[in-house]
Amino acid sequence: MAQVLEFFFDDEADAAVRALWRRLDQAGVPSAAGHRDNRPHVTFAAAGTIPVRARATLKTDLALLSLPALWLYTLGAFATGNTLFLGAITDTELLAVHSAVHDALAGKVRDPLADYLPGAWVPHCTLAQDVTADQLVTAFAAIHPVEPIRASIAEIGILDTRTGEVEYVIGDGRQNES
Repeated sequence: MAQVLEFFFDDEADAAVRALWRRLDQAGVPSAAGHRDNRPHVTFAAAGTIPVRARATLKTDLALLSLPALWLYTLGAFATGNTLFLGAITDTELLAVHSAVHDALAGKVRDPLADYLPGAWVPHCTLAQDVTADQLVTAFAAIHPVEPIRASIAEIGILDTRTGEVEYVIGDGRQNES
């Protein structure tokens, strides 16, 4: 995976996720705060490369959409990679935006990652990843139960996972500056 399309949260949701990250770190479980660009988000697409032409199409198409709020409600774990996450409720509005994203990217990206394609995508915000089985148990105990988080989308960007650079297609990167 090299480039990912991330939907970043409003201030309140960002702060709520960061509070969960702090609780994990305090429990001795390395949170997602130390990964990538360090901003809570949901990834909508991933590919080896998202070229300039695809970025322009995305920017145009996303500007026309009404972006729904996400409800981060389900505390879960992926079996591979030992990843702890908050899953978003998958409703028709969210699926419509996801579908529009992939319509805009169809045939324009190189090496799309199948996990993020329609039908396979699990919308989520990562809390901890690549942890041991014991750390996963500790993580659940440290933050369960989790209050649902309503997350409005404040910015959308393409993260280059190799460099950590984000190119914003919606917003300018000033939201949630730490």
